[in-house]
Amino acid sequence: MSVPFFLAPMAELSHRALRELIEDFGGCDEYFTEMISAAALLAGGPLEKWYIDAGPRPEKTVFQIVGSDAGLMAQAAALLDRLECRGIDLNMGCSAPLIRKTGAGVAWMESADKAACLVKQVRKAVKRRLSAKVRIGLTDDFEYLVRFCRRLESEGVELITLHPRTAKEKFKRTARWEYVGALRKELRIPVAGNGDIADAADLIRRASGPCDAVMSGRAAVRQPWIFQRGAGNDEKTVRSLIIPAGLRFLELLSRWQPPEFHISRARRFFGFFCDNLKWGNHIKNLLNRETSLAGIEKVWLECGMKDEE
Repeated sequence: MSVPFFLAPMAELSHRALRELIEDFGGCDEYFTEMISAAALLAGGPLEKWYIDAGPRPEKTVFQIVGSDAGLMAQAAALLDRLECRGIDLNMGCSAPLIRKTGAGVAWMESADKAACLVKQVRKAVKRRLSAKVRIGLTDDFEYLVRFCRRLESEGVELITLHPRTAKEKFKRTARWEYVGALRKELRIPVAGNGDIADAADLIRRASGPCDAVMSGRAAVRQPWIFQRGAGNDEKTVRSLIIPAGLRFLELLSRWQPPEFHISRARRFFGFFCDNLKWGNHIKNLLNRETSLAGIEKVWLECGMKDEE
């Protein structure tokens, strides 16, 4: 049985438009949503319905929730569990200062006891698969990571995704994938790995190592076909689809995201996708000057065609 491929949860990126685009190229095994604020969801904010849109493949979509209050997290998880989805994921790995400062994200890794209490409450609230995404921890302490994850396991977490960097490292240091295999040996539940996947070759290489799944984030934005390229798609053929894929994304964005999100999401996507083009940085700058999807589409079409001449 082949190791499954997951799309990582990424703010302003892991939404329905990107999932639809990846599905155009054959899809992946599971899609993790961008983090959904438990408090905002329960407050019934007008934009929350876009965050919980599980299309186009709800059965493969995992809702990731973030928050600092265990009770609110459990309530939000229960609400999401009533929707069609693959499962619920707890964000215990986001190291963004604004998230950590509130006691959310990687801040949960400060106390295994508090994290275990969170899992216990959420586990009681949901019937679907419960998972958690973590980092090595606040410091490089593998023994603590093992103890922490064992507590999550004991309270009902069924899958752990490890981004093998500490809270402070972000992308400054190479992801330590050896920790993924080492953690897997210490737990009874599956362990997925995430970090520094650059292309399909990396995806295949990591999938052949000691892990139960491979999660890709930024590379899947640059190369929405990455999961199928890993299955053997012809790279030259895919290369010819770069310009149409950018146009297709804009179409999907206008259809599946609210106008309030259009420009920020388009800029985030093309900030990575432009890396496929020779003059990518120049095109990024031009796109960032635009204030409408129509303007972005015009620049993309004109500059993209020139870039490939």
